[in-house]
Amino acid sequence: MRLAGLLLFGQMLVPALNVRADEPAGTPAAETKVSYVKDIRPIFQEHCQGCHQPAKKSGGFVMTSLEDMQKGGDSELPGIEPGNPEESFLVEQIVPDGDQPPMMPKDAAPLKPAQVELIKRWIAEGGLDDTPMPEVLVDMENPPTYTVVPVLTSLDYSPDGSLLAVSGYHELLIHKGDGSGLVARLVGLSERIESAVFSPDGKFLAVTGGSPGRFGEVQIWEVASQTLTVSVPVTYDTVYGARWSSDGGKVAFGCADNTVRAIDATTGKQVLYQGAHSDWVLDTVFSTDNSHLISVGRDRSMKLTEVATERFVDNITSITPGALKGGLITVDRHPAKDELLIGGADGVPKIYQTYRTQDRKIGDDFNRIERFKAEALPGRIFDAQYSPDGTRVLVGSSDSGRGEVRVLDEADGKQISRFADQHGAIYTVAWRNDGKQVAVGGFDGMVRLYDPESGSLVHEFVPVPITAAVASAQ
Repeated sequence: MRLAGLLLFGQMLVPALNVRADEPAGTPAAETKVSYVKDIRPIFQEHCQGCHQPAKKSGGFVMTSLEDMQKGGDSELPGIEPGNPEESFLVEQIVPDGDQPPMMPKDAAPLKPAQVELIKRWIAEGGLDDTPMPEVLVDMENPPTYTVVPVLTSLDYSPDGSLLAVSGYHELLIHKGDGSGLVARLVGLSERIESAVFSPDGKFLAVTGGSPGRFGEVQIWEVASQTLTVSVPVTYDTVYGARWSSDGGKVAFGCADNTVRAIDATTGKQVLYQGAHSDWVLDTVFSTDNSHLISVGRDRSMKLTEVATERFVDNITSITPGALKGGLITVDRHPAKDELLIGGADGVPKIYQTYRTQDRKIGDDFNRIERFKAEALPGRIFDAQYSPDGTRVLVGSSDSGRGEVRVLDEADGKQISRFADQHGAIYTVAWRNDGKQVAVGGFDGMVRLYDPESGSLVHEFVPVPITAAVASAQ
C-alpha cells in the first residue's frame, strides 16, 4: 500500500457521498451475517477511533484493528469475547449500568440502541474480521516506508519560519525551515493528508484528511511533544482546508458532504455547522476578527457564515450562472484586512472584499476588487497565498501534468516572478514568515524552495525517507 499514482483530486472524479456524520450505520437483515467492515467498523470510526487509535491510546486501548482490540488496554481485559457479547469488555463500556449512562463514548452521546445491538450481534456471531485485504500497520512506532515519492498536497511554515510541515502518507513530516533536515514524523490514522497548518503561536498543527470513501478526520498535534491531542472522525470521506482562528481557539474545515464546520481546538467539540454549499467545500478562512468564516467549494461559490450563530450570511462572489467558470479550490485572507484571495478551475486569481456594502443586484459581482487584474495561469489554481506583509501573492496551478507558480504584486496583479513550470503539477505553496522564501510542492513529490523576487531555486529535497535507488533517480 504505497503512493504510486496518487493524485490530489483523483477522488473528486467520483460522486460526493451525501451522508451526515450523525447517521448510524445500516442494519443488515436478520438473516444476513453482520459484516465488520461494512457494519461495525464505520461505527467505531465515527464514535471510538478518535480516542482509541495508535497515535492516541486512551486507556491504552486501540480500536483500529481486531488484533488490537483483543490485546485489551490498561484493564488488561480483551475488548471482545467472540460468541459472548455479555462477557465482552467493549459491550460493558457502551451499555448503561443501571441508571448510569454508558461509560463510552466518553463525553459524548451514547451509541444508538440499534448500533449497540448490531455490535452485540456481531460479537455473538463470532466477531469475525471480513476486511478484504490485510491492512499495513502504520503508527508512530512503525512509520510508513516509501518506495516512491508521494504526491505533496500540503506545505506550511511555522510562524517563526524555523519549521516546514510537509504532507505524507499517513503522516506529517516536519522539516527544518531551510530544508536541511527532518525533525519529526507525526503518524496518524488518516492515510490521506489534505491540509496541515500551524497554529498562530506555532505550538500546534491542525491536520485534515482521512481515507477516501471511508472516513474523514481532523487531528490536532502538539509540535514540541509530538503528541496527538485531538482526533475527530467526521463524515465518510476525506476533509479539506484546515484553518485556525487568529486566537487559536477554533479550527475550521470543509467536507465532501457539502458542509463547512469548525471545532474547538482543545476539546474537539463541533462549534459550527453550515450546509449552504451544494458541492464539496475545499477551503476555509476566518475573518480578521474571527466573527465570520469564509468557505469555497466546487459549487462555484465563496460563502460567508457568521460564527456565533452558524448562519449563512451571503455569497461573496457573484451568483449569476457562468460568472465563475468553474469550482473554487483555495482561499486566503489578507494578513491585515478583510480581503480575500481565491483561485480555482478557471486559473484566474481574484481578490474580493469580504463584506458587501450595497444591496445585491442581479448579475453583479460587486465584491470583486478591480484593482487586482491578474492574468490566468495555465489550468487550475490549486493553492494561493498572500505574503506575510500582504504586498505579494503566491499562486500555483496545474495543467495537463505541468505546473506553474507565479508571484504577483498584490496592488495590481502584475507578475514579479514565475517558476516551477518544468516539474509537474503544483498542488501546494507556502510563504516563509519573512517573505524572502517560498516552498512549492506537487505531483513529483519534491519540495523546492525559491527566492520569490528573482524566481531562482534556492534548495530542493525529497521530504520522505526513501530507498537509495528511488532517491538517486530524482
